Amino acid sequence: MDRVPTLLPLRAHPLARPHAWEIIAGHGPAFSVVVDVAYGPGSGRDPLWTAAMNRLDAAGTRLLGYVDLDYGTRPITQIRADVYRWAGYPVRGVFLDRTPVSPYAIGPVAVTAQAATRAGLPEVVLNPGEPPDDAYRDLGLPVCVFDGNWRDYRRWSCEGARPGDGHLVHAVPPWELDQAAQLQVERGAGFGLVTDLGAPDPYADLPAWCGLSPSLGELSRATPAPRRPRPFRHLHAVPSPAPGA
Repeated sequence: MDRVPTLLPLRAHPLARPHAWEIIAGHGPAFSVVVDVAYGPGSGRDPLWTAAMNRLDAAGTRLLGYVDLDYGTRPITQIRADVYRWAGYPVRGVFLDRTPVSPYAIGPVAVTAQAATRAGLPEVVLNPGEPPDDAYRDLGLPVCVFDGNWRDYRRWSCEGARPGDGHLVHAVPPWELDQAAQLQVERGAGFGLVTDLGAPDPYADLPAWCGLSPSLGELSRATPAPRRPRPFRHLHAVPSPAPGA
């Protein structure tokens, strides 16, 4: 079965959930992982997290550091400090969570993306959790337009979404995980996640399907996404549209 490339937010501590890190390292290129030390990079470089990230990086896993924008209300000085702290870890970019959607709040998002590039972290993903104003599309960054539970995802109209956007779907009953993954493909998602885990923290551990090692091979297969501008080439297995497509 075709699946969209996996973007996996992971808050599991390497010592508390070593199995999660072992599984990811064993199938490194199949995942892009958002690492979250302490709802961000923490106050300083942690040697335990650094060692765990180095192992994933060596395995070919693409790592992004978690940065919370708090829907545009967080001071930009704190946000930029997080970005520069992530530059001390082996990550390739940042995952900007809780980004705003209003065109009047785009300033902090653009400034943060520029700061990440200057810090040597050019891979930036936005996660407003819903389709943003079209002004955000002009930034040329991949956007997660859905971050919610399975029940809401099934009812979602997809209004404002574009082919290639990210869909993060949690609280999926284990017997419906394949159905959720197929719906992502049908809706033109370019990357995302389906997980059986739900509230209070759907990203505290790996989804149940990650324990099924044979199925992980499917995750590294290319799933052609419908046409979209400026494809996010850094997420594994998202091919650029063919000329004239």
